Amino acid sequence: MSSEHRADRPDNPERPADRPSGSEHRADRPHNSGRPRRPGGPGYGRTQDRDARTGRGPRGGRPPSDPARQAAYEAIAAVHRDDAYANLVLGDILRGMGLHGRDAAFATELTYGTLRAVGTLDLIIAAAAGRDVARIDPPARDALRLGAYQLLFTRVPAHAAVNQTVDLVRSVAPGAAGFANAVMRGISETSLDDWLARVAPGYDEDPVGHLAVVHHHPEWIIRAFSEALGGDLDDTARLLLEDNQPPTVHLCARPGRADAIELADAVGGVPGAFSPYAVYLHGGAPSDIPEVRDGRAHVQDEGSQLVAAALLAAPIEGRDTRWLDLCAGPGGKAGLLGSIAAQRGAEVTAVEVADHRARLVEQATAGLPVTVLPTDGRTVGRDPDLPEESFDRVLVDAPCTGLGSLRRRPESRWRRQPADLPPLTRLQRELLVAALRAVRPGGVVAYVTCSPHMVETQVTVTEGSRRSGVEVDFVDARPLLPPGMPKLGPGPTVQLWPHRHGTDAMFLAVLRRTS
Repeated sequence: MSSEHRADRPDNPERPADRPSGSEHRADRPHNSGRPRRPGGPGYGRTQDRDARTGRGPRGGRPPSDPARQAAYEAIAAVHRDDAYANLVLGDILRGMGLHGRDAAFATELTYGTLRAVGTLDLIIAAAAGRDVARIDPPARDALRLGAYQLLFTRVPAHAAVNQTVDLVRSVAPGAAGFANAVMRGISETSLDDWLARVAPGYDEDPVGHLAVVHHHPEWIIRAFSEALGGDLDDTARLLLEDNQPPTVHLCARPGRADAIELADAVGGVPGAFSPYAVYLHGGAPSDIPEVRDGRAHVQDEGSQLVAAALLAAPIEGRDTRWLDLCAGPGGKAGLLGSIAAQRGAEVTAVEVADHRARLVEQATAGLPVTVLPTDGRTVGRDPDLPEESFDRVLVDAPCTGLGSLRRRPESRWRRQPADLPPLTRLQRELLVAALRAVRPGGVVAYVTCSPHMVETQVTVTEGSRRSGVEVDFVDARPLLPPGMPKLGPGPTVQLWPHRHGTDAMFLAVLRRTS
């Protein structure tokens, strides 16, 4: 099986995605018990910390010879040392170091590529070093991961990758420079395909284990993807390949404030394939776009736009003026719902339990008919602002594992673990029950997750609707999406996929309350 694309300094770097859900657990765990332990972990001494704004090394260390590589190292180290999120920390580092253009693009490729491939890189480093990566000093370990990625997945010349990595290790872990030199030279003597043949199990004997190494995903995630894809491992492999590609940034042109075609022309992008509000951005920083700065557009995956719009496309009888977003942070879907509400004479109540995320929702919906409630969505019927049977349309964009957005959050694949599922699925069921109680008879609820895991999708919807105590009918979600969308399945629910639709793996179920 061929390896992923190789790139040097890409012109279209991966850009930061929406802020991760505040419910995410922060724990790096092994992707299976027989492979290297968690990236980073204990051992990061504060004496090894770097100044992310200046790029200077620890006292007595040598200054970096390549700012782009140094920026990538800072981001990778922060992810593993501090449980930081790459899409948040990298932008600060690039700005602090004054990196733009090709240097910023190169740093972004190195950061995201290394974090995506860390499980496979650790196997190769361990084989070349003759020791488990857990026994390597964490600063040196992250530098070796960065160097190995350059050797095996980019067109950086081998001598440059080796020399720069040794210089970096000499700066952050001076006593390990000789060791790093030996490991890097050992890695450089073997091609990526030969390394994969050496460290990965054979496909015939262990297809999931083989895919895990070749495509850099934990085995439990691959099994979850395969189950959602009907057990088709060939289709699963196509999904894994797409999961490892830098995603295109999607903008949402807010209806009533911006037109997608005009926005595409203004930013040098193209209109989206499916959402009437989507624009694909092929370069540049979204924060620099005037339409984004003044609230006429925002960054949002096309799949998120589609599932929010599907709620509003479901036919209902009678009143249609009170809408509820039960898990609104950080505000992307609330912003789209509010924009459409302004055109239809409706009002949106946006609920967000975390104070800082509630403030983000307020910022995202400024000037729109949206009221933000900083409360727990499960208090329907107990909170006077959330009475039962009072809303015409309800969106439940439930906190989840985020397995559908691994393209945008590369470190999440190694942080998440099966133990995260029980508390999340319990919360998902409780929020769906609250939504079904909040909606009036005849109204509709859209249950949405950015995860294709069956227990977060079909199981949660079935159990939540059963436990709600109200009668519901499933609405076929396929006609609620734009015509011409391929491979939407047999219904009534819909699962979007990166390799089929170019979106995050968003799940959508629409339920109508009948009693």
